[in-house]
Amino acid sequence: MIGRLRRTYGRLRLGTRLALGLGALALVAFAVVGTSLTMYMRDYLSAQLDDQLGLAQTAQSKNIAAKGTLEGKKYYRWYYAVYDVKDGDPVLRKPEDSSDLPADIKDLTALAKAQASAKSELLRTRNITGEGEYRLRACEVQPGVVLVSGAPMDNIYDTVQQLVVIQVVAFGAALLALVVFGRRLLRRGLQPLSDMAHTAHGIASHDLTESAARLPLRADERGGGPEVEELRTAFNTMLEHIDDSLAVRAEAEQRLRRFVADASHELRTPLMSVRGYADLFQYAAANAPEERDKHLARLRAEAARMGVLLDDLLLLARLDAAEVEAPLRMRDADLVELVEEASDAFRASHSDHPLTVEKGPESLRLRLDPQRVRQVLDNLLTNAAVHTPVGTPVSISVAAEGSGAVVRVTDAGPGIPAADRERVFDRFYRVDKARSRDRGGSGLGLSVANALIRAHGGTIELGGGPGGTVFTVRLPLGGTAGLTDP
Repeated sequence: MIGRLRRTYGRLRLGTRLALGLGALALVAFAVVGTSLTMYMRDYLSAQLDDQLGLAQTAQSKNIAAKGTLEGKKYYRWYYAVYDVKDGDPVLRKPEDSSDLPADIKDLTALAKAQASAKSELLRTRNITGEGEYRLRACEVQPGVVLVSGAPMDNIYDTVQQLVVIQVVAFGAALLALVVFGRRLLRRGLQPLSDMAHTAHGIASHDLTESAARLPLRADERGGGPEVEELRTAFNTMLEHIDDSLAVRAEAEQRLRRFVADASHELRTPLMSVRGYADLFQYAAANAPEERDKHLARLRAEAARMGVLLDDLLLLARLDAAEVEAPLRMRDADLVELVEEASDAFRASHSDHPLTVEKGPESLRLRLDPQRVRQVLDNLLTNAAVHTPVGTPVSISVAAEGSGAVVRVTDAGPGIPAADRERVFDRFYRVDKARSRDRGGSGLGLSVANALIRAHGGTIELGGGPGGTVFTVRLPLGGTAGLTDP
């Protein structure tokens, strides 16, 4: 039974449970207040009756002492007994009226005997046979004479009983009103929580498996107090965080699909070339031996191009997992010297593009990976030569600005269209949508350069506009914490 009640209580709504809890507390409070009030009223009425007995016996004692008889005003249903006490044994005097004594006087006699021994007024509550509860008082009228009076306590008990009934009715009505109206107030106060629960149910029914899944639902209802406002703010903040996470996940999935598609396309071309040249080599070996070396050289070139592509992909993967494996080998090196070496190599391989090295500091030592920074510089310079017409001037400069070193590679070519500027660092992205090989490679160069510079703790930015392109590389003078030395 108790277990069933607990399960039923557990299935109730929070507002109902709170209202019942408040009702239980109110019931305890009403019980304490009612009990205290009842006991106080009973004690108060008993004290009033004791005072009334004392006043009545004072007046009656004067008559007994003066006239030897009990005269004066008598109260309805009160009992009076006068005893002569000798040697401790009380002897009842004949009453003036037979109604002055109950049928059973043993309680009155016992109290008179006790008073003679105590020599002071005594008060007792006794149940007189056939009469009910009486309040008895015994006092000494004069030496050897004791007056015992008894007053019924029915009125006190009736008053207390009526008080209890009134309290039960009043407290019951107040308790019922508290539960009913308290439930309504609590439901109104907890309405924002119900709204958040409905919002959560709506989110639960939302399909989050879609790549572009968003959470349009929010808990917008106001009210409920500061605590509910804090909960609502935290709830909406959590939804915003989930939205951002879903957006990042969707973007990552799109980038992954695009990456897989581009990588498959880029690897498919050299693999098909390798297969074709292998077939030609096999044919030449059987029919035209003089063509074998030419086909073998082409086969090697395609294999080498595919190896470069795979090396770039492996490097990007290692840079993405830099917290596990740092692909950089840091040491102190001169950035100016690296720029000069990259410039000399560019002039030797791209003599059709005049290169200018702007004057800067004679030396600028940083903590970096010289091989990887040189790879970035070569990539930026080669990118300027490949994507500009023959004869387009190119310039490179190095300087110390603030707390970092800055390298700028500038060309006076046609520039990069505004629609492509935000994606030039994406993997496999090329401005040439036809994916031709005569103006660029696999589309990984700038992605690799960006990843390498970020691994150094720096940034690479695209500037310029129509009629020119500027790549700005920024490296911190203090290097990057967390990278290991060779």
